[in-house]
Amino acid sequence: MNFLEERIVRDGQVRPGEILKVDSFLNHQLDVALLDEIGKTFYEKYKGRGITRILTIEASGIAIAMMTGRYFQVPVVFAKKAKSKNLDGELYTSKVHSYTYGKDYDITLSKKFLTSEDTVLLVDDFLAVGKAMNGLLDICRQAGAKVGGIGIAIEKGFQHGGEKLRGEGLDVTSIAIVDSMGDDGSITFREQ
Repeated sequence: MNFLEERIVRDGQVRPGEILKVDSFLNHQLDVALLDEIGKTFYEKYKGRGITRILTIEASGIAIAMMTGRYFQVPVVFAKKAKSKNLDGELYTSKVHSYTYGKDYDITLSKKFLTSEDTVLLVDDFLAVGKAMNGLLDICRQAGAKVGGIGIAIEKGFQHGGEKLRGEGLDVTSIAIVDSMGDDGSITFREQ
């Protein structure tokens, strides 16, 4: 069992509807040492890929992206879920469906922060069916940016988003892949 799987077993909570609650260390209250280890793991995997940008979606992916960017020494950019008044200029836009919130929303990113000159590492806290990641991939396609890899903290392997992305030839690294979650709160992980 790796460091993240151990933490999920210790402090994660299984909720009805295939929800894994990790808010005490990953996406509400943040364990900086754990996030640093996640960033280091992604750096070790992708350091030879010529990464020029780390890209995620607000809000839960930002902390992971920051710690990853620290190792790569490159800018971190994030797609916004709501168009605010201070977003100006030309924008990349893609529609995303949130499994957790059960709704569609547009993500946006200023064109000045991502170009065809970039090689991007996409990162996020969770990967389930892959809708958020598909939105980020769409933005990279619009920009003409190369995707150097995808780093995911927790993948819900039983929802097949990672399987689909890997089938498309993308290099996806998930630190913890959950194979199943039981009504009794049990969690099983895929061996990697």
